[in-house]
Amino acid sequence: MTKFMRKSLGAPVVIAAMAIGAAWAGPLASQDKPSAASLYEASCAGCHGADMSGAMGPSLKSATFAARWREAGYDALLQKIRKTMPPTAPGSLTPDVSQAIAAHIAAANGIPTDGSTTAASAPVLHSEADAPKPDGNLDQVVNHDDTWKAVMQARAGRLAGLSPVTEAMLRNPPDGDWLQWRRTDDGYGFSPLTKINAGNVGKLTLAWSAALTNGSNGITPLVHDGVLFVNSNGNVQAFDVRNGDLLWEYDRPVTIPMFGAPATQPRAIAIYGQNLYVPTIDNHMLAIDMHSGKLVWDHYIEKPRATLRINGGPIVVRGKVIQGITGCAGAEEPGHCFIVGLDAATGAEAWRFYTIPKPGEPGSDTWNGAPVEERNGASVWAAGTYDAVNNNVLFGTGQTYHIAPLMAPGTGKNDALYTDSTLALNPDTGKLNWHYQHMQRDVWDMDWVFERQIIDLPGKTGHQRAVMTMGKLGIIDMLDARTGKYIGSYDSGLQTLVTKIDPTTGRKTTDPALEPKANVLLKLCPYATGARSWPPTSFDPRSGTLFMPYFNDCMNYMWMKGEAFDIRYGVDVPRNNPGKIGGMMAIDVAGKTQRWNTRQRAPTSSAALATAGNVVFGGGRDRSFKAYDSTTGAVLWEARLDQMPSATPITFAIDGEQYVAVTTGGGNSVDILVSTLAPELESANGGIRLWVFKLGGK
Repeated sequence: MTKFMRKSLGAPVVIAAMAIGAAWAGPLASQDKPSAASLYEASCAGCHGADMSGAMGPSLKSATFAARWREAGYDALLQKIRKTMPPTAPGSLTPDVSQAIAAHIAAANGIPTDGSTTAASAPVLHSEADAPKPDGNLDQVVNHDDTWKAVMQARAGRLAGLSPVTEAMLRNPPDGDWLQWRRTDDGYGFSPLTKINAGNVGKLTLAWSAALTNGSNGITPLVHDGVLFVNSNGNVQAFDVRNGDLLWEYDRPVTIPMFGAPATQPRAIAIYGQNLYVPTIDNHMLAIDMHSGKLVWDHYIEKPRATLRINGGPIVVRGKVIQGITGCAGAEEPGHCFIVGLDAATGAEAWRFYTIPKPGEPGSDTWNGAPVEERNGASVWAAGTYDAVNNNVLFGTGQTYHIAPLMAPGTGKNDALYTDSTLALNPDTGKLNWHYQHMQRDVWDMDWVFERQIIDLPGKTGHQRAVMTMGKLGIIDMLDARTGKYIGSYDSGLQTLVTKIDPTTGRKTTDPALEPKANVLLKLCPYATGARSWPPTSFDPRSGTLFMPYFNDCMNYMWMKGEAFDIRYGVDVPRNNPGKIGGMMAIDVAGKTQRWNTRQRAPTSSAALATAGNVVFGGGRDRSFKAYDSTTGAVLWEARLDQMPSATPITFAIDGEQYVAVTTGGGNSVDILVSTLAPELESANGGIRLWVFKLGGK
């Protein structure tokens, strides 16, 4: 930031502002904090004058300014500063600095900062004679003319037209909406829309785009009745999808130090009734009115001590907002990870299920005799799916972070429940109906935390309702949806760890030569980011095809005995096709065969999105966003964007027009960890942007 400002401005006052904003990144002892006046001097005086009377910029201390912001309110002033100042680097001031400056300006103008109404203090202007008299401080005129009024009226009409999102709509969404992380309860990430199809996708063109607040990506927007909702770094915005007009925004920045994978916001939000449900990285769940952007309630789920956080999104089922928690990495988080059900109307906690059994609970004896404080992991960092037929919410869990308890001689029971498992919970009570552990005693960091898809699996005696999921190893497991009983597996061929899968139980045998050894360097495939990672797969129920964005990589790893996080690893080139690091694979699930495999140099960066138009969308680290033919894997269209599309693309429709949207910008752990495998593909600097495409031409 400072380097950029030196080049573009050469203004010492602005450079100082950036330096102070960067240095004061979090709470400090009161004696160490710069004063509000000094922060204003560094950040604002160059444009607005040391006495706020205006210079190159308008006055910040006048009767007109005071009247305007008393009426709008202190929170609106704070948001204006945070989002738009300084003009050369909007949003670069930290939340603490923005708040200090806003309070300083408010104090100078008699603007209340306690959220109180301003009717008593704000003058009501009935005529020109009532207007504040000139005081030498000249303001910029805000032109609320007839054009402005017409635009505001049209935007208000868009919001007023939003219908409540019912349980029935969540269970069976309108074709043109995208109401959940993977669009539907079954986790397919599939759209029935066909206006954009394999025959015309080459005509896609940009409809509009918008810069979002900087942060990590992985973002999944939602769309309802032609309004798109997106959360980036705690800034939630509503856009009219027809033209990209910003309808409202709600800003709640979070600045807390955290260990672990870089993330500034969970990857998804939910919608139900009149509300959006927005989780925060510091473990709050917010309900925000979708018509206005106003906060309805704020529930604090759990204090983030060192690592505990929300990273995945929520799912709404039967009036409950259901959210998983990740990052329970040891003694710092003695409560362990959990899944929580909140009342959608009030935010009150209805139930909580811990993903590592407590002493005396079933499964507690599977930790090799280790004391409870040494058991960690089983994080939940992907959103759940819902099986309405059996009334189960389905979540996946990750591995352990500290392998020593599972390496030492002990009781012999060392499966380590409920790591690497599918959990089927009753959404009303949080009761565990069944579980299945995909990989016992995972000491290699090969999570099975990802999306669970509910499919009708054809067989010799008819169709069977099944739960399908794939872990980092690129192995698909299929389970009976009612009981969790193992059905079968398919190995996509990208791993070297598992040598055998029991055809009856699905229990996996690992290569003994790859058992971690203290201070001994070993190698296996894939790398700890996985053959697949957080970018979700997509399933086309018409053809029974799973589309898998994948990584082709390996890892060097070592057991660092005695350390807290004691399995260390580094990425290595793949054993085959070393020039092709990423790709999209199509798998015939019932036939357990590969239909096609389109390889590419660039590591994968986005989720797969399949549509009934026989198109599959996906993106890569080379900043490309592609459309593949779902039957052949041929690339039908490609756009080179400003940053990598490191997110979940969606498609939706309004007024007979179909759109495809994706956010660009990296910064999450996968982007960072695989970057060395294709080092020539350097991403451009900074920024998160929403791109929206539609068909152009005839």
